[in-house]
Amino acid sequence: MKSPIVILAAGALLIAGAAQAGVIQDRMERQGTRIDQGVASGALTPHETARLDREQDVIARTRARALSDGVINPGEARRITWEQDRASRDIHRLKHNGRGW
Repeated sequence: MKSPIVILAAGALLIAGAAQAGVIQDRMERQGTRIDQGVASGALTPHETARLDREQDVIARTRARALSDGVINPGEARRITWEQDRASRDIHRLKHNGRGW
C-alpha cells in the first residue's frame, strides 16, 4: 500500500500541472482576443492575421503534446511560455506596423 505522503505528492503534481495548463490556455485566449481586435480595427491585414493564427495553432499543438501525459513539466512550461512571449511580440509588432486594410 502506498503511503499517504506519496499519494498527496502525486496529487499535488497533477494539480500543479493542471493549473499550469489553465494559465497557458488563458493566455492563448487573451492573445486570440488581441488578434481579433487587430482585425476589427483594421490594424491587421488578412495575411498578417493568418500568420498570427498559425502561430497560435503551433502553441496549441505544443500545449496538447505537453499535456498528453497529464502534466506539463517545467521544461515544457518554459517552452510554451517562450512561444507565447514570441507570439505576443509578433502581435504587437504587426498591429503597430502602420499597415492595415
